[in-house]
Amino acid sequence: MIPIRSIAVSAVLLSEIEGELNILLMKRVKGGFWCHIVGKVEANETASQAVLREIGEETSIQVRQLFSADYIEQFYEASQNVIEMIPVFVGFCDKNQVVVLNGEHIDYKWCNLTEAKALAVFSNQKKLYDFVWEHFVINQPEVLLEIK
Repeated sequence: MIPIRSIAVSAVLLSEIEGELNILLMKRVKGGFWCHIVGKVEANETASQAVLREIGEETSIQVRQLFSADYIEQFYEASQNVIEMIPVFVGFCDKNQVVVLNGEHIDYKWCNLTEAKALAVFSNQKKLYDFVWEHFVINQPEVLLEIK
């Protein structure tokens, strides 16, 4: 048996940089790969509370709008023998958003879709970025997915 576990949330942040929407990617200290925001849900937190806390901790950003992406990241974590299920959120930030990294990351970049996919190591990251781009950049996000 392979247990299914859902203890984390993730967020793809978007900001208009020099007139075009971009995705925030950060280079993790642990592992050295580029990624979006991911963090564990703490006791008595909802998923949306956890993702807002993680965004603040990792970037010092307060998003203008937060949406459920209507997307679940899923992958097999071999070291734990679990299938991870991670609900994804999309946050719209101020134009030319400033990022203040905490100790979890050593660098960041605001990327267009092509750049983000080139930096992404994992195939599911690339699929996620394509999904977010289609449903939140090319098309207007579904209002029912907005988290107030």
